[in-house]
Amino acid sequence: MNHFRRTMIIAKGITKQYGELQVLKGIDLTIQDQEIVSVVGDSGAGKTTLLQILGTLDTATAGTLHYDNIEISQLKSKALADFRNKNIGFIFQFHQLLPEFTCLENVCMPAFIAKTKKSEAEKKAKELLDYLNLSHRYQHKPNELSGGEQQRCAVARALMNSPKVIFADEPSGNLDSKNAHELHQLFFNLRKDFGYSFVIVTHNEEFADMADRKLVMKDGVIL
Repeated sequence: MNHFRRTMIIAKGITKQYGELQVLKGIDLTIQDQEIVSVVGDSGAGKTTLLQILGTLDTATAGTLHYDNIEISQLKSKALADFRNKNIGFIFQFHQLLPEFTCLENVCMPAFIAKTKKSEAEKKAKELLDYLNLSHRYQHKPNELSGGEQQRCAVARALMNSPKVIFADEPSGNLDSKNAHELHQLFFNLRKDFGYSFVIVTHNEEFADMADRKLVMKDGVIL
């Protein structure tokens, strides 16, 4: 799949330092619209730090990050939070669902933060859960779901506001091989059906090799 429509994210000269420790040492990276990019490397290579900076959850020590010509460092904290809520989805290794809420309520959370009407939010959440074969799980709490179902519920939550790009950090790291395989296939289906872009940190080499591009990180740089 080489016909990407446009460059969506441009990161230039991204560094990250914690005191004396330099975690990222000048990363240049572009992500295209509807591209699936995998990021691999040993623990401590800087993969998660890079993902968090690209996802605007953390800020770089130096360098620039542009989304569709918007320079992220120019946004004040409230504008940045709004931007993240509307444009970026996250999937983590541990589903991070709120235990006291149902699957449906968890999926609706990003929409509620965006001040979407409850009826609209629930309609969209149900459509996503139906797509992910979770229509029988609307009212179940996370502890009543299997591992694969918990992660699919978390995927639905990431998709709630129709983000431009989804960042996933070891999304299948907690799943057995069957559920992991199904989750990986789901990402490609979502790209085909809805046009999402994905940047995925993974230790699963088979999945990493399926991506449009595989980035290998070592000691804070992309090889």
